[in-house]
Formats: sequence, structure tokens, C-alpha cells
Amino acid sequence: FFKAVLPLILQVNEETLKERRRLWSLRYQASLGQPLSATDRLWLAMMSERYKDKKTTGGVTGKLARLLVKVDIIPPSLALAQAAEESGWGGSRFAREGNAIYGQWTWNSEDGLTPREREDGKTHKIRIFPSILDSVRAYVHNLNTHRSYQGLRETRAVERRVGAPLDGMVLAGRLSGYSARGLKYVETIRALIDANKLRRLDDARLQDGKAEPLI
Repeated sequence: FFKAVLPLILQVNEETLKERRRLWSLRYQASLGQPLSATDRLWLAMMSERYKDKKTTGGVTGKLARLLVKVDIIPPSLALAQAAEESGWGGSRFAREGNAIYGQWTWNSEDGLTPREREDGKTHKIRIFPSILDSVRAYVHNLNTHRSYQGLRETRAVERRVGAPLDGMVLAGRLSGYSARGLKYVETIRALIDANKLRRLDDARLQDGKAEPLI
């Protein structure tokens, strides 16, 4: 399971890092008082919309600073542990029928699978994806944008500021809102990271910079 999913996580992280490097370049340019090109302004507006940054304070510098908190990777240790837990190690109906390895909800009736044990009065479904790679992309975007995971993003930003490696075990502590199980869910994810020694994979990189999408 880990061998199948790890390359996809690494590819999405590489895509995210590419955007992050461009943001840093624009921030450096802005710090020198150099105006952004029309292409860069359009790209920045697109990123603001994609990452749900609706604030207008601080000008370009403020916008870049806010985006740099959001546009960042998820440690493979954390992403792998959540994938294993949410998909039943790839054996869940949602993973098999909808490539949904993170159990993300949707309220679009045409874009989801209905949970068999859904509570009365609930209308959500589990979102379907064209491929597992798309599921990973949506998962990373969800952690990087949803208000429930602001604490994770802030903790990650602190680790970046002090020059510490991103720690999946630490960031897992900010995911009590991912499941109705709350802190019990956090304990489960941390136990998966520890039992499977997943932290050693946080430094993994793709050899060719690309992973084959799995369906």
C-alpha cells in the first residue's frame, strides 16, 4: 500500500513546492520594490482564489505572506498514515469504487458514493475521483485551505520559520477536526506513523520528478 501511494504523495508535494518557490521569488521581488508583471499578477490572483485568500490587507506583500502559509507540502508520514486509516489500507468500497483514499465528503449527488451507514438526516457522500493521484491532490488542497486545519498550517509555518523539518507526528496533533473521533483519531494516526516507521519516508524524493498516476 505504501509503495503504491508514496510516489503519488511525492508528486503532489513536488507540484506544491513548485508553486511555493514561485511565491518566494515574487516575495523577494516585491521586497526590492519591483513591480510584478501582468503575468505574475494574474497568476497571483488565480492562487488567491484557489487557496481562498479573500483578504485585501497588506497589499501584494501581505497576500504573498498569507499564501506562503497555505502553499506548502504535507509530510509523507502524515499523508500515508491518513491514507491507510481512511481507506482501510486501500480495501474500502470508497477506495475501490471511487479512488477515494482520504474519505473526503461531498454534497454533490452526482459526484459521490453514499455511505451505507450514514446517519439519518445526513446528506453527504464520499467524493469520487478519476484517479488516486486526484484524490491525493484534493487531500493536500483540503488541508491547505479548510478553516478546520488552520492550526496545522500555523504549526507548519512555525516549523518553517525556525528551520525545523516538517514533522508528521507533530502536525497530526492538529487534525482532531478531520474525524468525529477527535483526539482518538489523532492517536490512531500517530500510532500508524510510529508502528510503520513512516517518519523515515519524509525525506523521500522522486528519482525522475514524476509518478505514474494509478487508477
